[in-house]
Amino acid sequence: MAGNIWLIGMMGSGKSSVGRAVRDRTGRRFMDLDDTVTRRMGCSIAEFWGQHGEDAFRDMEAAAVLEAATKSDRVISTGGGSVLRDTNVEAMRGSGLVVWLQAKPETLRHRVGRNSRRPLLAEEDPINTLTRLLGERTAAYEEAAHASVATDDLNLDVVAARIEELWNEF
Repeated sequence: MAGNIWLIGMMGSGKSSVGRAVRDRTGRRFMDLDDTVTRRMGCSIAEFWGQHGEDAFRDMEAAAVLEAATKSDRVISTGGGSVLRDTNVEAMRGSGLVVWLQAKPETLRHRVGRNSRRPLLAEEDPINTLTRLLGERTAAYEEAAHASVATDDLNLDVVAARIEELWNEF
């Protein structure tokens, strides 16, 4: 069946790593939308965000989502906030299976690391920020996703196998 596998979730949930593992299992092409947006901006997300603000970044992200939705047979890792725009969610759901990779704030913090260059973690205590963002975005992730996989205690191969199963059931 043609279509994409979209991976959504918070920063540190494993979207890029899991996406590559799903690519390896399925032979699909892998797209990391953060990498796509970074190439187009010509600078890091943090630099662009600092110079142009969140709305301008979200516009760039939305353009990348809409373009990726025109492709087929891809595994696509999205930015953590991609579900914040309804047009993004419609494009993702309309072009494939959307899987929410869930993780607890403590797991996210561990995976993101201490010296993160992520703009949303630069301002306050990272664990509090991750907890707050997860609380603010949970409903959007639930609404966008066809399915979810909790990644806290699973290795990449197990998560990738579960996503492949979800795709085969889709």
